[in-house]
Amino acid sequence: MAATDDLSASGGSPTLSVRDLHVHLTRDGESVHAVRGVSLDVRAGEIVAMVGESGSGKSVLGLAVLGLLPGKSRPVTHGSVLLDGTDMLTADAEARRRVRRRTTGAVFQDPMTSLDPTMTVGAQLRDVQPDREERVRLLTAVGIPDPGHRLKAYPHQLSGGLRQRVMIALAIARNPSLIIADEPTTALDVTVQKQVLDLLLSLRDEIGCAVVFVTHDLGVAARISDRIAVMRRGSLVEQGATERIFDDPQHPYTRTLLASRIDLTTPRDRPLTLRRTEHAAADVGTVTVAELAGGGRGRAVRADGVLVSGAAPAADRDLPARWPEPAIGKEVAVRLRGATRVFRSGPPWARRELNALRGVDLDVAQGESVALVGESGCGKSTLLRIVAGLERASSGEVEVLGGTPQMVFQDAGSSLTPWLTIGDMLAERLAVTAGGMSRAERRAAVADVLTTVGLPAETARARGDQLSGGQRQRAAIARAVIVPPRVLLCDEPTSALDVTLAATVLDLLGRLRRELGVSVLFVTHDLAAARIIADRVAVMRAGRIIEQGPTEHVCTHPVEEYTRTLLEAVPGPRGQHATADGERR
Repeated sequence: MAATDDLSASGGSPTLSVRDLHVHLTRDGESVHAVRGVSLDVRAGEIVAMVGESGSGKSVLGLAVLGLLPGKSRPVTHGSVLLDGTDMLTADAEARRRVRRRTTGAVFQDPMTSLDPTMTVGAQLRDVQPDREERVRLLTAVGIPDPGHRLKAYPHQLSGGLRQRVMIALAIARNPSLIIADEPTTALDVTVQKQVLDLLLSLRDEIGCAVVFVTHDLGVAARISDRIAVMRRGSLVEQGATERIFDDPQHPYTRTLLASRIDLTTPRDRPLTLRRTEHAAADVGTVTVAELAGGGRGRAVRADGVLVSGAAPAADRDLPARWPEPAIGKEVAVRLRGATRVFRSGPPWARRELNALRGVDLDVAQGESVALVGESGCGKSTLLRIVAGLERASSGEVEVLGGTPQMVFQDAGSSLTPWLTIGDMLAERLAVTAGGMSRAERRAAVADVLTTVGLPAETARARGDQLSGGQRQRAAIARAVIVPPRVLLCDEPTSALDVTLAATVLDLLGRLRRELGVSVLFVTHDLAAARIIADRVAVMRAGRIIEQGPTEHVCTHPVEEYTRTLLEAVPGPRGQHATADGERR
């Protein structure tokens, strides 16, 4: 029996009341039961975190609340979603629009796709707030520096953190009674993430709004929420006060999620997914056909109606009980000396320069894993692209031994060939780099690498746009390692993944580097992930490496104040943050 204590906080009528909500979506002729009998109340001044893995129905639930279920998926709904006295399931389009304008605000994961790239920030705010002084006040309230100047900026001229703050300003412009925040901190570095969470908490206190916060990060959920609701494959399996969920989780799946969470105290000497498996021993196991779709393979669904496999990833294959020490050779696989990169823009009479890299020195030995960490805009991804040969250094020396490195990008969706199936894309790489294989051998190799990265065999027949974000990232890793490279470059490969899939990917990279002697250069804003994957950590700030050393030493005895600031911003097991002396608060 799923734990469903305190369906809502006590006192007063709820701002949002969901009762027995069912949502069926259709894609490619298949009907999927995306949300299954969910009941939930959210009251004024309360923050409820919706947590669960990719495809669990969190975002579909949020879209149902907003009355924005995708029409192309031909949604069929049952139950009720009462918001400001209006049932968002049965009201007509105009009534739903009035409720959204009067009552709700929305903050989505990727502000770049939500903001109009052809309009300035001020023009977009003008739609919801005609008074310029009020627009400046809104930007000031969300912590945007020089707000008068930023009103004239276009979205692409702002950093990811500033764009997300603009989205929050748009969301609160009409003092909404409910804010739906769908993964608003996923792509942000730890310091900006903390700022956004603190901002949402202060806004909740100031305007008294209710917040539904969708996230796959339990540390973030613990940091911001009063209550946590856990979703699994469309069902709400457990909900309760945040402290109770962490102290006494009732459902096996909740315990599995908690076991999968990594932080700066997670043991580094064993695979992450083995810890998950131990805690999941009492779980119900892989969902059955009848439980999910009433026929065919088990399915989950994305918010846009894309069908994805519901099969559990084969993450534990061939994993040791303890990681063996990696075989780090004396040969240097990647070498940078005095590397710089200057970007120039504007006409000759008003030329502007951005020094993205400022004299970087870095070595990566054969078989070694090095993590580059730092805030957005510090030069991490630029350095990685130079090593990959996608950018040229303005000056300095860059050497990569052992052939062309393979790269896994942060946005896997844009890096996959859109007109090829995943199987054809992988087979194409084999044909180019592993000639002489028969068609049957290539099919077997494709099936094997899909299993290795935790994807079911039928993924080979799907295109990239038919997969979830997490599945696309695993497909991108499969393409990079189907012919094992000497050097693997990873640009935020786990930033968009839920905790269990992130653990799968980190274990996969850990196994590959040990088995194949692959060198890994791993760019991340997640210091907890860096600590798990890397032998050494290099901390970047403003285009320079300001500190580097053995991972555990940097994480426990940082030299630079900036490194300490990054470590303090990492949420602990219960969402608290570390102080400079290592204590949690």
